[in-house]
Amino acid sequence: MRFMLARLVKDERGLSTAEYAVGTVAVAGLGGILIKLLTSEAVKELIFSVISRAFQAIFG
Repeated sequence: MRFMLARLVKDERGLSTAEYAVGTVAVAGLGGILIKLLTSEAVKELIFSVISRAFQAIFG
């Protein structure tokens, strides 16, 4: 019984698959947040403002 318990505790065969799954879910969540941020009006206006000011600084 003790041998089987020790074997179960040390068995990590599925660990990397679980880590990949958690990483995939995290990346998908961050991607969704970025899409929402980049398509919001406030961020669009901010990006447009920064680009406009950069062109004004370069071209006068």
